[in-house]
Amino acid sequence: MTQKVTLIATAAMGLEAIVAREVKALGYEDVQVENGRVVFTAEPSAIPRANLWLRTADRVKLLAGRFKATTFDELFEKTKALPWEDFIAEDGEFPVVGKSVKSKLYSVPDCQSIVKKAIVERLKQKYGVASWLKESGAFYRVEIALHKDEALLTIDTSGSGLHKRGYRVGQGEAPLKETLAAALVQITNWHPDQPFVDPFCGSGTIAIEAALIGQNIAPGFNREFASEEWGFISQKAWDDAFQEAEDFANYDQPLNITGSDINPDLITIAKNNAMEAGLGGLISWKQMQMSDFKPKQDNGYLVSNPPYGERMGEREEVEQMYRDLGSIMRDHPSWSVYILTSHEGFESLYGKSATKKRKLFNGFIKTDYYQYFGKSKKTKFSNNKSFSK
Repeated sequence: MTQKVTLIATAAMGLEAIVAREVKALGYEDVQVENGRVVFTAEPSAIPRANLWLRTADRVKLLAGRFKATTFDELFEKTKALPWEDFIAEDGEFPVVGKSVKSKLYSVPDCQSIVKKAIVERLKQKYGVASWLKESGAFYRVEIALHKDEALLTIDTSGSGLHKRGYRVGQGEAPLKETLAAALVQITNWHPDQPFVDPFCGSGTIAIEAALIGQNIAPGFNREFASEEWGFISQKAWDDAFQEAEDFANYDQPLNITGSDINPDLITIAKNNAMEAGLGGLISWKQMQMSDFKPKQDNGYLVSNPPYGERMGEREEVEQMYRDLGSIMRDHPSWSVYILTSHEGFESLYGKSATKKRKLFNGFIKTDYYQYFGKSKKTKFSNNKSFSK
C-alpha cells in the first residue's frame, strides 16, 4: 500500500498535547488534537514507528471510516461501503467491539453485529468467497464507537495497550501506568545529565521510564504488536522501524537516577523490572524512608507518585510525609519537585504553593500534578529527538 492512512493515537485525558508533541517529533505534520485522541495522516510505515516510539499514547488505531448513522440500515450500508479489503486479509480474524454514547443506536451488541455482517459481506464480495470467511490468519480488532450519532470505525494496530512495555514482571498494589509515568517525566525540563530521584518509587515505573527517555530508548522495543502480521505493511517497514530505534538509542548516556521506597519487597520488584527493561545497573535502588532523603547535588529533579492517603488510617501518616518532604526540599531550592496526588491539601501540607498545577487522571482517580521549579535553572533541553519520516 502506497497511499496514506489516517491514524489515531488515543490518549488519557490531559495527555493529548503531550501525545501530539511526540507525533510531531516523529516528523508527522498533519496532526489534529481532539478529546482523548490525536489524529494524523501518514504513510503505512508510520504504524510501526508510532507503536515503537509513542511513550504516552494508549494505543495506535487505524481509521477505517467516520460517518453519521442514526439507523441500523445506515450503519450497515456505510460500513459496507468502506474499503476493508485494503486492510483485512482474506483469512483475517476480525472481532468487533463497540461503545455508544448519546446516540440513537444505543444497543452496542446490535451495532457490533451489524458492523461485523457488513464487513463480512464486503470482504466476501471483494475476495470472491461464496460461503464463509475462515478467520484463521492475522488479528484485526475492529471497534465501532458511536458518539452523538457519529460512527467512528477503527482497527487497533497495537494489540496490548502501549503501556505494556514488556518489562513489568512485578508490581505493587496500585501501579502507575507506564504511559502516565512517561508523561510525568516529559512534563518536566529534566535532562539526562541532571540528578533524578523518585523517593516513593514503588515498583520503579517512573525511574525506569526516565531512564528510557534519558537514553532515548524506544518504549516499544521489548514487545510485539498486532499489526506486525498485517500484509499491507511491508516487512521492510518493520525492519526499518526497529533499526531506527536501535540507531537512535544512546546507550552510552550516563544517568544519575535513583529510586527509593520504604518497602524492601518493592525495591526487589523495581530492580527486577529494570533488569527486564535492559537497564541493568543504570538506576540506583535504595530501601529507605522518604524522611532520610538528603540531596547531595544541585539542580536535581524529584518526580514522584506518593501515597494519596485515601485509605482509612493512612491519611495522617501520608500528610506527615508531605510535610517532611516540604521541609527537606526547602533546604534545596535548586531542585525541581513534581508530585502527583489526589490529596487536595497537598500545597498546604508541603508548605508552598506550586509554580504550576496540571489536572491528570491516574486511572479513574482525579489528581493534580504539582510542579515546583527550582530557582537555579540550567538551559532548557528537549527530551524529544527529531526523526526523519
